[in-house]
Amino acid sequence: MAHSDMPTVRSRRLGNELKRLRLERAYKVQDIADKLQCGQPKISQIENGKRGIRPLDLTVLLDFYGIDDTAYIASIKRLAKEIHKVDWWSGEGPQLHDSLRDYLTLEADSDLVREYDPAVLPGLLQTGAYMREIFGTRFPAQEIAPFVETRTKRQELLGPQQDFRLRTIVEASVLHRISRSREVVREQLEHLLDMGGRSAVDLRILPLDAAVPADQYTPFTLLSLRGEPSVDVAWLEHVTGGTLLETRADVEAYARVWDAFTAAALSPSASRKYIRDLLKESR
Repeated sequence: MAHSDMPTVRSRRLGNELKRLRLERAYKVQDIADKLQCGQPKISQIENGKRGIRPLDLTVLLDFYGIDDTAYIASIKRLAKEIHKVDWWSGEGPQLHDSLRDYLTLEADSDLVREYDPAVLPGLLQTGAYMREIFGTRFPAQEIAPFVETRTKRQELLGPQQDFRLRTIVEASVLHRISRSREVVREQLEHLLDMGGRSAVDLRILPLDAAVPADQYTPFTLLSLRGEPSVDVAWLEHVTGGTLLETRADVEAYARVWDAFTAAALSPSASRKYIRDLLKESR
């Protein structure tokens, strides 16, 4: 696979980790180039996520750094192998912009996703009808189908055989503006009840009178990436795409907001009751 075709999120994660190991040990790029018997540009490209690293070179490098944690070694070797992985969305065409591909990679590589969106229901919990209404406000009718198919495919992460958990906080107001169609509303609410009862899903409703931080927050997602140790990152949604935050201070800031929202939200059981009551009203 050409370097330009590599999943940049994974290759960048690997490069950042190898750079961190080098800097912690006060080695220069030239020191590593000498050890691997290559030029400095190759090491810089690896650390910048622009190319992968051969298994033998990685083994030599980890030994040179004195890494003896077998779980960590296995984790970083797996990441080095997966930067060349061809994911199901790789052939979906130009309708999936780069930031969406990056998010799909992060989501697939996570064992826990914590999602907050003040405007719409979480994509992993949407019905097809709800998706079509949401996408219909942004795209021409003939362009909607591929986006619905992609989002529906993502929901396989919540299958019984998957090592994946979703925690989500839904603004109560979102439930009251699902659709003008009673049928779409009922189908979506019933789906939320079904999904909210699964062990892999923690669904909490944030009531209208909840005491939450006064600042306005864009949709954000905290993702816990698999590995030894696990790595938490934050993803922010905006009009033109998404932004990945990786620094500890940024991620911890959003984690504190998440904790505040969780404390103010209804419990999972109370949230399901809230949804059941809405469902009764819709009938």
